[in-house]
Amino acid sequence: MQTHELTLVVNGEERCARVAANATLLDVLRDHLDLTGAKNGCNMGECGACTVLVDGRPVSSCLTMALAVEGRRITTIEGLAGDGRLHPLQQAFLDHGAVECGFCTPGMVLTAKALLDEVPEPSEEEIRVYLRGNLCRCTGYAKVVEAVVAVIGSLGEGCRA
Repeated sequence: MQTHELTLVVNGEERCARVAANATLLDVLRDHLDLTGAKNGCNMGECGACTVLVDGRPVSSCLTMALAVEGRRITTIEGLAGDGRLHPLQQAFLDHGAVECGFCTPGMVLTAKALLDEVPEPSEEEIRVYLRGNLCRCTGYAKVVEAVVAVIGSLGEGCRA
């Protein structure tokens, strides 16, 4: 199978990989770049476990062709923490018990970050609607919504920290 050299900006760092033409972004992140936070839950874009941000927007990396995002800015859960500290959303998920098995957590956190970047003070209903593409079998969502609500207003202009 023919391969292509791919360059992505992942978590602020330019990364290169030689990939098959049919490689998904999820394949590249996990198998070539050793970034395993995004998970393959359904391989159909229905569960949200593979969510990453592409230019700040949440996408299902299992459905996104890697070559289609060449040169774009990719943020994974591994890229949120900085200077040895968790991102405020990551900390809120821990503080509010919104992490149980953890399988869906990276996608939930990244989707919540995209929401707060777009709508700095969303209502609980807006949070629930925005997160509807992220399935969780453990938390029942109440603690997830509590965690997102907890950071509203504490980040100034959205969640760009």
